[in-house]
Parts: sequence; structure tokens; C-alpha cells
Amino acid sequence: MQELLPLIPHGANRISENLSVIHENGEWVYFHGCLPIFNHSENDMKSFRMISSSFINNGICKNIDIIKVFNVSKSSVIRSSQKFKDNGSCAFFSNKKTRGSATILTPAIIEKAEDFLYYGFSCSEIAKKLKIKVGTLRKGISDGRVKRTVRLLSGTNKSERSLIDSKKVEEMGVACTRPGERLLAALGLFSLAESKFTACYDVSNAGVLAALPALALNGLYHDVENVFDEFTGYYSITQVLTLLGFMALCRIKTVEKLGQEPPGEWGKLLGLDRMPGVKCLRDKLTELSKENRGSEWGEVLSQKWMNDYPELAGVLYIDGHVRLYGGKENIPKQYVSRERLCLRGMMDFWVNDMLGQPFFVVRKDINPGMISVLRDDIVPQLLKDIPNQPSEEELKANKLLHRFVLVFDREGYSPVFFKEMWTKHRIACMTYHKYPKEDWKEEEFKETAVTLVSGETVEMKLAERGSFIGNKKDGVWVKEVRKLTNSGHQTSIVSTGYMINLITIAVLMFARWCQENFFNYMMQHFAIDSLIDYNKKEVSDTDKVISREWRQLEKNKNSLNGKLTRQRSRFYDFTLNPMIETDTKKYKEWEKTKIDLAEEINILTEKLKYIKEKQEKIKKHVIISELPEKEQFKALDSSKKNLVDVIKMVSYRAETAMGNLIANDCGGLSGARALLQTLFVSEADILPDNDKKILNIRFHNLSTRALDLQLDKLIIHLNDSEMKYPGTHMLLRYTRIGEN
Repeated sequence: MQELLPLIPHGANRISENLSVIHENGEWVYFHGCLPIFNHSENDMKSFRMISSSFINNGICKNIDIIKVFNVSKSSVIRSSQKFKDNGSCAFFSNKKTRGSATILTPAIIEKAEDFLYYGFSCSEIAKKLKIKVGTLRKGISDGRVKRTVRLLSGTNKSERSLIDSKKVEEMGVACTRPGERLLAALGLFSLAESKFTACYDVSNAGVLAALPALALNGLYHDVENVFDEFTGYYSITQVLTLLGFMALCRIKTVEKLGQEPPGEWGKLLGLDRMPGVKCLRDKLTELSKENRGSEWGEVLSQKWMNDYPELAGVLYIDGHVRLYGGKENIPKQYVSRERLCLRGMMDFWVNDMLGQPFFVVRKDINPGMISVLRDDIVPQLLKDIPNQPSEEELKANKLLHRFVLVFDREGYSPVFFKEMWTKHRIACMTYHKYPKEDWKEEEFKETAVTLVSGETVEMKLAERGSFIGNKKDGVWVKEVRKLTNSGHQTSIVSTGYMINLITIAVLMFARWCQENFFNYMMQHFAIDSLIDYNKKEVSDTDKVISREWRQLEKNKNSLNGKLTRQRSRFYDFTLNPMIETDTKKYKEWEKTKIDLAEEINILTEKLKYIKEKQEKIKKHVIISELPEKEQFKALDSSKKNLVDVIKMVSYRAETAMGNLIANDCGGLSGARALLQTLFVSEADILPDNDKKILNIRFHNLSTRALDLQLDKLIIHLNDSEMKYPGTHMLLRYTRIGEN
């Protein structure tokens, strides 16, 4: 017998090779080839489940065909198919015995539930909003009292979009499916394309749309209209900032890497035909960063973050981070602690809260030292921005009260600086003691339960004293807290926070590692060390650098000091362990070795003395104009870097905020971050309802059931945000395929 041709009626939607369906006049009509075989009302869920199960069990179509065409859950299709297999078609129309609980599902409740179902809410979300049990709602849907409208969502899959995008190459370029607007924009007759969404299935990286509420909450669009001038071309500032935020979260670390991504797929995330090309995006970054507006925007966001979380702005962590440079410029060398080497690089000074979240960064082409940066750059901005500082009257009334606390490592240790900060500004400083004196008696240390910032409680042996550090003229009284380790080592902490108890001092100082963790995470995941462009700028002739000759002498001096220490140690060991004189041969060898060591120690001492005298006659710092021509250099322009790093800070804060929402369900923040990283690069469906102004984002299932349940918890928080897609009136609604 000749097979049926795979023909379907005009306007029908294909379910399988020979099966199709038409939705018209409130009815669903099913066709086998061109022949109608069944129809039912659009609200008749029983008939829909019966006929779809019949098709599946008779091999006319598969489960996935019904799920994709009718946008129903996988579990529902499987249950209906099994019911048909076990009991036939009559099983869908038999009345179930109930216990008379119809009073809960009143007409008003039913109407609201059906409305929520239409908008794509899950049963658990609806039950929470209506304050009823999930089982009650599901039973109402099952017995037909609550109608779940079956909607057909037409759209394109990835293969279809790829074919459409490739056919546009000969016209205006890959994925340029809005040529009219692009042409007018190129002629200056049109500007700022509107974000318009169409139904698309399996969109690459669409999982990152889950981050939009957190990005907006953490300031990605904050005060943009006052800081930047709107673009005049096809793309708007909002669309470009959204793209940059998505890039950071998807770990696309440079603009060049974005050129390897499918432009049409990324365009779908923005409501456009395609994303900007690499050259276009670079031009947009140049325009956004002119007149150093990236830094200006960073200051505005820093104020916002401090005002949003004033309880975290009272303790600030400051640390330097070297961005290594491998180019041809003679950039001055910096000591890189993570490499234990002096390497060429630029110094950034980061200011973070006690959870490790960044507030702002200060960049220096030439490193003047942490104390200079604190005094000239960081402290003035903190005095201006930190909210809820004590008033002058409160400070006068309480001589021990401080404004806020600065925590840093030993690089910032300076009794003179501590005294200056306290007397001029009443700012408390906290760091490790750089020159601790003799150990304290073990009897002074008490076993103390300490609750860390992470919430973990540990036992520490702590002791406290008042200590005077520095010389008599410029010294200052501090609180000194010491921790006794199991090995007997005593870690000394000094602080001018006179009203802070020893437990809090220990917690705040040891929480400084959160900033180190921040650096490691940002280097690995957000590429904060990467160059954004290669533009250069002139360095001020009056800036000072360490002279090359002085640095070489310092290197030689340190080398000699090391050799001298080792030889003295050997000499003392020989002196304390002499050979017996009766063993003449060994005694003479011992005596000769001791004499040689003494002679070598004298030679090294004289060399060290000569180098020190020579170093004293040479200026340590020289101004740039005094450098030899071959040692002069140009600094790297950081205007674009400032802008991109602000967006990376927003993205880091957004990811952290999302992770904290589900940390308890994921076994901690690290588990939550791993889930989010997987979600951001996963595929999802974008299904707009333009009549209702709803933008449905339907995530695909993750690798395990446990991850799906964690994702469901996140989805509840996302929908509670009631976020509209930036620049549109479309309300974001998040679901997961198969979510009940």
C-alpha cells in the first residue's frame, strides 16, 4: 500500500510526520494527513489527555511531540499515557470519590487560580499566593473544577534560527533580520532599536536571563541616564550594559571572545536580531568611558551599595592587587606576593566589605604605597560616602568612639598613620603587629568561643593588653590582641578601635581572608587582570619612581644579608660544638673551618657596610623626567578598564546575592555558585505573551533531580521580584520544563 504523503492542512501545527492540529473558534481539531479525526473544546482537559494518550500509545507520535506543541509538563503526559494504557479511554471521564472539600476552592479562588495558570505560574507558586495546599489545587485541576487552558506556542528552534541567520550574510550580515531599522540607523534617521521578543526554543545561554533581577537590584542600570549620554545608533546604553553583564556572568572574559559566540542567539537575549560585533562593542565602550565616566559611575554605585547595606560599611578591608603586565613598556616592577617575585605590573587598591564584596577600586600607574593611597584617595572618599557616621557632638561626648574601621595587612602598619587617622578623623585602624615584642605568658590566654563571619563557631586562645607602639613623639596607644596557636606561635593584632572587644577584633582581622578569596575568584572567573585595550597615556613628569640604581643596591644588600645570616649561623654552631683536642686531625679541620667562616663573615660584613654607605648617597626616588630615556615609559589608559570592572563588580554582587538565596539548599555558597554557573550557560526557551505583556523564560532541566529542586527554589525568588525586562513593559515570568 502506498504511504500517505506528509501533507498537513494550511495553518495547522505539525505534531508528528502525519499528525497535526488546528486551534480555531475555541476548539482543537486533530488531522491525520488532511483528514480530521477528532476535536474537543479548548478547555476540555479530559478529552485532550485522552486523545493525546491515544496517539502516544498507538505510536502515532511521541511524548516529546505533545510536550513541545502544547507546552505541557512531561510528568503530566507520562501519567496520562499510563492511565490510558492501564484503563483505556473511559478512565479519563470517570468521577473520582471526594471528601467534600469543595468549600476551599470557591469560585473566587478558582478564577484566580485559572488566571495564574494562564500566566505560567507553577502549582506551588499559586498555592503559596492563594494560601491553599498544593494538593488541593492539583486535585481541583485533576477533577476539572480548575481549568488549565492549553495554549499553543509557536516559535523557532535553534536549527531554524541558524538557517535564517546564515541567509542574511549576503544582505547586511549574519543574523541581521531587521535590515530596515539598521539601514535607517546607519543613515542617522533612526536610533535605539526597541527590544522585541519572539517565541524561541533552546536559546543558547538564555539561562543567564535569571540574573536580570539581581543585576538590576545591584545597580547595573542605576543613575545611568545622569552619568552617560544616550547613544544615537541602533543599540541603546541599556542593551549594551545588559550584554556586558551577561558576558561577565557567562565567563566570556574579553570582547574578542564574544566574537566566537553566535550573534543571533545573543541577540535573542536582548530582544534584538543580533548582538553588537566586536568592533561596534569596542566603540560603545570608548563612548561610555570618555571623560572617565566609568569611574564616576563607580563612585555613584559605591554610594548606593553603602546606603543599601550600611551595616557592612562600618568595617572596610583594603588590600593591594598587582595586575601583571607582559608588554613592551618599561612599567615599574611590583612585588607580587602570590608569585613571590618582583614583576612588571600596575597596582590596584581594592576596598571591600567584611563579606568580601567590593565597594570601589583605586588605580595607580606608579605605586606610592598603601599608606599614601589610604591618606590621599581612600579615606577622603570613605568620609564622604559612608552612611550613619557619628556626629561631631557624639564624638566629643565619647572620646573613644570611632567613625569606622579600616582593616589591612602589614603593608599599612605605621604608628604615625594610626595616630594621624585617630586625631584628625577618629578613624580606627586594625592590622597585624609588624614588630611584636617578646611572647606573652601562656597563662594570659583564655579559651574563647568565637563566631566567625561565615557563622561557624571555633575555639581560640586569646589574650589582650594595652600597648604603646612607635617612638615617644609619634607613637600611639593601641589595643593589642594575641592568638596562641597549637604550635605555640603568637599572632599579634593591634587596633585603635578602643571600644571593640577582643573577640570582635579577632573576628574582623581573621575575616580579612575574604578579600584574598575575592581576588582569587575574580581572577579565575571574571578576569580582573585582563587588559581591555592597549591605549597608552603620558605619565606626569613630577611622579616619582624608585631609581634603578637604588633598587639594584637594595637587591645586593638583601642577598648579602641572607649570606651573612647563614654563615653566622654556621659559625655559632661550630663554636658551640667544638671537636675534642685529642683527635688531632678532626680538631685541626674544625679549627680551619671556623677560621675560614670568621674570615668570610668579615668580608661579607665589609661588603654590606660599603653597599649601605653607597646606598645612603643615592636618592631612593627620582622623578620621571630624570630617568634615562631607555627607562622612561608610558602608562596604560585605564578608562575602559574602570568601566568594565564596575560591571564585573555588579555581576559579582548579583551572583553572590542569588547564591545567598539558595545557599542553605545547596550546602553552602560555593555549591550555590556552581549551580548558578551551570544555569547561566544553559539553554532556555523565550516565550513572550505580547497581549498580556508577559515574557516567559522557561529553563531546561539540569543534570540531576536535586539540582532541579534547587533551581525551583530560586525560581520562586525570581518571580517574587516582579521584574520587568529593562527598557520594556514585559514582566519576566520564570518556569522550568516539567515543573509541577
